[in-house]
Amino acid sequence: MDIKATVYYLGTALKILKPGEADKIKLGSFPSVKEMIDKTMNMGIEILVCEASKRMLGLEKVDLIPGVKIVGAATLNDLVLEADATQWF
Repeated sequence: MDIKATVYYLGTALKILKPGEADKIKLGSFPSVKEMIDKTMNMGIEILVCEASKRMLGLEKVDLIPGVKIVGAATLNDLVLEADATQWF
């Protein structure tokens, strides 16, 4: 599709980025959330984590899955302003 996709986790969504948590989430015959995160990262799609959300949840010293990048909250503003389109869930 010739687009640069980025996934930005904020708020309580960060909880699934703790090792082992995404493995627990699977609905029916769909892949687990862990499988989808792995596929996303293997495709070269960057996964960003909101530092402010991390602090808000008290996750100061928690380990997150390898490969995610913790960024400042203003990063989301920059991404949205520079994007041709955005999609939110």
